[in-house]
Amino acid sequence: MPERIDWAALKDLAAGQELSAILADGVVALANLGEMKEGRAADPGKTKQWIGSVYILSEQQYLDYRDCLKKLAHFYETQGLKMMVLKGYGLGLNYPRPEHRPCGDIDIWLFGKYKEADDAMRREMGIPIDASHHHHTVFSFLGVSVENHYDFVNVHYGHRNAELERIFKELAADDSWSVDVDGQRVYLPSPNLHALFVLRHSQLHFASTGICLRMLLDWGMFVEKNRDQVDWPWFVGVCNRFHMTKFLACMNAICIEDLGFDESAFSGMPCLALEKDRVLNDILAPEFAGETPSRFFPRALFKFRRWRANAWKYRLCFREPRLLALFAGIWSHLLKPSSI
Repeated sequence: MPERIDWAALKDLAAGQELSAILADGVVALANLGEMKEGRAADPGKTKQWIGSVYILSEQQYLDYRDCLKKLAHFYETQGLKMMVLKGYGLGLNYPRPEHRPCGDIDIWLFGKYKEADDAMRREMGIPIDASHHHHTVFSFLGVSVENHYDFVNVHYGHRNAELERIFKELAADDSWSVDVDGQRVYLPSPNLHALFVLRHSQLHFASTGICLRMLLDWGMFVEKNRDQVDWPWFVGVCNRFHMTKFLACMNAICIEDLGFDESAFSGMPCLALEKDRVLNDILAPEFAGETPSRFFPRALFKFRRWRANAWKYRLCFREPRLLALFAGIWSHLLKPSSI
């Protein structure tokens, strides 16, 4: 650990990587171990104040998120529907302190009953539904954005996505995993489904725009907690079929070499990746950055420039020719023009 720490830069980096409360946990742990030597914190009083404010914000958001999740699941239950929550909340349960993992929107799967669910939300709650997106609808419930998935991937983008979607749907029929949220039953993905969905979601975001370090930490915590629950030979076989192995190896290598996870938890999966350092550097400081313009033509040009700059990411994550993917992407956007 360095003698001097630029705390302002570290706090900004943690916020950008969605890890503020996790960083605060680390500072507290080091202080308790007596490893915070004089000079490492320029102003201990301000550092304590920052930790307190981060904890208060994170923990209140978590309570609000749980309340929203409980009420949403209860509403669907009154309509005879089962609600599975994807990613977010379930991944947070793998953390030592789930309330310190940041909460975002809520991704749900209604076991194929998304139309009935959206109709009930309109009819009973008077909540408008945005159907302008691929593979899910969107609405706001108690101030939280909810994505109601009818597909797990965009079947209009990439000729193998439809094949992968069939695997997701088969896995998603399993309703044997659930958790109690303040007295309300909320379904969770099976470990196999969660592993595949988290990896594919991270891969797609990395190739198209970028991901944050919190998503890598999510993966590491998931693997560590579910090492005996996932069918890893099956999982690696699917990754090989759909060209996800290289990106998987990068994620695993970062978790082991840079985030300090036990290598034994990742046994049976590829962990050696020549591209690992470039992937990590792009997460911390993206090679192509900038705010997406709001106007149509500047936005379209920006996205084309990003597509060209991210060619190396595409080669890492996909096998299909890039021009074929470009035309598939254009067609996908034409089907949902508001996504351009």
